Amino acid sequence: MSTITAQNASLEREGAVLCSGVTCSFSSGELVAVVGPNGAGKSSLLALLAGDVEPASGSVNLDGRSMRDFAPVDLARQRAVLTQTNVVAFPFSVREVVSMGRFAWKSRESAVDDTAVVNAAMEATDIAHLAQRRITTLSGGEIARVALARVLAQDTKVILLDEPTASLDIKHQEMVLELLRHKASNGTLVIIVVHDLEAAASIADRLLVMVNGHIVADGSPQQVLSSALLSEVYDYPIDVATSSLTGQLEIRPKRSGSTKKQP
Repeated sequence: MSTITAQNASLEREGAVLCSGVTCSFSSGELVAVVGPNGAGKSSLLALLAGDVEPASGSVNLDGRSMRDFAPVDLARQRAVLTQTNVVAFPFSVREVVSMGRFAWKSRESAVDDTAVVNAAMEATDIAHLAQRRITTLSGGEIARVALARVLAQDTKVILLDEPTASLDIKHQEMVLELLRHKASNGTLVIIVVHDLEAAASIADRLLVMVNGHIVADGSPQQVLSSALLSEVYDYPIDVATSSLTGQLEIRPKRSGSTKKQP
């Protein structure tokens, strides 16, 4: 079982406080979505939880051990990270990029078949047919799926993803959400930053709501996603209702009416 725990953790850069006094914990089998407006500190929190940056104060632990105590290769075997930016400047093939996810395991003595892991990751992200294409010839959405496949190929017990569906079409958005839900259901700890509140509500076990570097709510989607809280957090009137057909939360900005000209 894997756990990540942050205790009163803060992050500062160039005098700006990006996260302040964050305390939270996560365990295997959870799918946790981090939501909030632009500049709320979501990506900064993900970087702290991944051990990519050290807290200015407080602590972040993986399985009870400080992130700073892990050697890079050991940390890479425990958790995989998908950032917002996934630019590859050189014309590697798709298979070569996905195979980079296996780098941390090169010195292992187990009999894991790297090729099989890479193939499975490409199949899961619907890029197997692109295996020989150069990464520099792909669309933004295709590159995003290649980056996700690399994360899956890393084969870790914890995955942290920053806006994994941002550049995807509807089909692939739903495919990725279902894939992440499946990973969590099979014991992986999944933490994602996402802007689509309805998508977050449909798949997440827990939601963290952030504003100005602080976690202001932590609970199930039904507990957290109220019209009052979201309207305050996003500084815009938002309606929250439960669908009578699906039982899922419906979250919509309040609009005054259409400004389209009538035919």
